[in-house]
Amino acid sequence: MEEKVKKEKAAAKPRKTAATAKKTTATKANGSTAVVKTASPAAIASLAYGYWKERGGQNGQDWLDWLRAERELTSA
Repeated sequence: MEEKVKKEKAAAKPRKTAATAKKTTATKANGSTAVVKTASPAAIASLAYGYWKERGGQNGQDWLDWLRAERELTSA
């Protein structure tokens, strides 16, 4: 019988923090490139929660708070 040898796993990559925005390069159909800035869902949620508190905690417009936070975090 042959003995199986386990391979060692590679070290884990460090994780980014929730407030970190990520920049991605996108190629358009005409061949030009553009840098697109994206925000993490945790960062968006945190800012949207702040907007919700500003409005007095009223329910029913959570998606507007989310979109506002997303727009603010991804604008250049």
